[in-house]
Amino acid sequence: MAALDDIDCVILDVLQLDGALPNVELARRVGLSPAATLRRVQRLKDTGVITGIHAAVDPGRAGAGVEAFVLVTLAEHSEVSDERFAEEVAALPAVLRADAVTGPDDVLLHVAAGSTRELQDVLKHLPRIGARRVTTLLRLDAVKGPSPVPTRPQASVR
Repeated sequence: MAALDDIDCVILDVLQLDGALPNVELARRVGLSPAATLRRVQRLKDTGVITGIHAAVDPGRAGAGVEAFVLVTLAEHSEVSDERFAEEVAALPAVLRADAVTGPDDVLLHVAAGSTRELQDVLKHLPRIGARRVTTLLRLDAVKGPSPVPTRPQASVR
């Protein structure tokens, strides 16, 4: 883990809320010169703290309004089979994210499809690439949307 000072944390907080913010404005907000701010942002990228700057896209408005979370239990576990599954899932455009998880299942997929037929095609493909069991949860609505990653210790929840 990279050691982050207070200025790094402010940079991360600001960029998580507005990744398109011009460097001059970011520098003003963190109280550094634009050159120093740019160096810090580049260091945060080089060390992997910042993994990219992306536009937040609403799947429904972009034509992929059928969202599901899919729990997958793999048929076998080996380096080769796990790697093959990961490569095959990475090639599916409807799969937004795939995470290895603990518990009775092995992988959690976030799928955004243009129709239930497209979702069904993804689900039918999973056994062909190594899934033994698939559990699908349709996303109805967001209870809490994406939020920034905390950069400093947070107060405990009561």
